[in-house]
Amino acid sequence: MTGRHLCHISDLTVADMDRTLDAAEHMVPIAQGQSTTDAAHGKILATLFFEPSTRTRLSFESAMHRLGGNVISVADSSSSSSQKGETLADTVRMVASYSDAIVIRHPREGAARLASRVSRVPIINGGDGAGQHPSQTLTDLFTIRKAKGNIKDNVVTIAGDLKYGRTVHSLALALAAYGTQMIFVAPESLQVPAETRASLLAHGARARYANKLEEVIAETDVLYMTRIQKERFPDLDEYRKVQGVFHVTNRLLADGKKGIIVMHPLPRVGEIDQSVDDTPAAKYFEQAANGVPVRMALLAETLGVRGVA
Repeated sequence: MTGRHLCHISDLTVADMDRTLDAAEHMVPIAQGQSTTDAAHGKILATLFFEPSTRTRLSFESAMHRLGGNVISVADSSSSSSQKGETLADTVRMVASYSDAIVIRHPREGAARLASRVSRVPIINGGDGAGQHPSQTLTDLFTIRKAKGNIKDNVVTIAGDLKYGRTVHSLALALAAYGTQMIFVAPESLQVPAETRASLLAHGARARYANKLEEVIAETDVLYMTRIQKERFPDLDEYRKVQGVFHVTNRLLADGKKGIIVMHPLPRVGEIDQSVDDTPAAKYFEQAANGVPVRMALLAETLGVRGVA
């Protein structure tokens, strides 16, 4: 993967994903500060975030520091020359001359792919509109594997905003590649987009669709919740119709399979009751923490850093 761009989850094979997840296992002690490395000494990561971010930006920056490298960052688009009219392509060309890899988040779907066409250094997509979020998917897969022992032999129910949720689009395609059974639960207006459904069908995905969590909770091993993405709705009246449609409680989980786990890419906005936080099912904060070793592994692969594990 050295020098390769990661704009879409399909840029990775199952072998690529497995290798990254295996490497992430070895990164955990370093990510937790139990040991150190200077394997990325002299390397610079640039983080370009034209949309708000907490977990993705900070976990990438933490990952690079844990590897012994350095970070330069645009964390607020209002402080960049895009406010003066500079094109994304020109910004990327310029930042590529200052760094060894770039993580970019942008509100426009396809922005990362555009950046990859003009960058002389690897581009990693940190989220492009309602498109893709491949490094989050690697974090999700790592969390499932740690909690359940493997990825394939589970029923993964993905619920919430499946239309605008980029984490869903990436994760669904990755799970399809692993042959994992999926159930998509959402109001019809927020179900998986036709383009993603077509891709899943082309990949032979084991998938079905439902409208209520109560209908599928008894067969669910992994419940992956997402928030309703208010900022992506062109019409706020449409958002209000689906706001608060799902609410995961301990009562709901009591009807679930033994060992069910609950995940969420965060932030949550009422989808999971706080009483769930103290139960063994809750994996979303662990999931967020897993972003550091996973992104350490991804950066090490992308930069060609050796001798970490």
